[in-house]
Amino acid sequence: MAPAIPMTEAEQLGFLLQTSDAMFPTGAYAHSHGMEEMIREGRVSDEASLIAFLRAHVLPAAQHVDLPLVAEAQRAAQREDWPDLWELDGLAGALRPARELRAASLQTGRRRLAVLNAVRPTAVLRAYQQAAERSPHVGHHAPVWGAACRELTASAALGAYFYQTLAGYCAAAPKLLRIGQESAQRVLTTLLTETGWILEAAQKVSRDDIGWFDPLLDIASMRHEIADERLFIS
Repeated sequence: MAPAIPMTEAEQLGFLLQTSDAMFPTGAYAHSHGMEEMIREGRVSDEASLIAFLRAHVLPAAQHVDLPLVAEAQRAAQREDWPDLWELDGLAGALRPARELRAASLQTGRRRLAVLNAVRPTAVLRAYQQAAERSPHVGHHAPVWGAACRELTASAALGAYFYQTLAGYCAAAPKLLRIGQESAQRVLTTLLTETGWILEAAQKVSRDDIGWFDPLLDIASMRHEIADERLFIS
């Protein structure tokens, strides 16, 4: 097989714009990742408390779990180290004790993997897809994204994942709270100012230190699974 031709800088930008856009069909729009139950419990009720929720629960998880996993998976994909990539995928699942959050990570990751292989296939993504076809527990979102960003800089891969994470919460918020789109954009703008230090800190997290303990959000996700009414899958 002939070696893949590296993407140009313009092609890398196109890849990031396409795959980070809400139009890219990962199914992420159907998940609130525990926020719906936090809202039902009255812990999030307006723009200010949404910012506080994201700062207290989402930013630390991104810094200590998801972004380090993206970085590690990107490096494993660059080395074509399949055992290490599958190990990282397993770690991504093990670090989510709530079944709903684990399932959400798998659903969005496996869907992203399938669509990428349909529209932008690479040898790395095909190998990942084959592993996912062999096991229903393979295909978590963070390592899939890291593998997909093999040709990008670490900052681009991590920055795009961080944006997608925050944008997902901000897109879900107007469906659950009495806030409008402008308010959601203010929240997103406020949190995106944290990007620089979050990415820098995430890249300093060693493999052995990946992890974050957040029982409040985990319990909220477990309660959401058995709620009588819910708008989102997670």
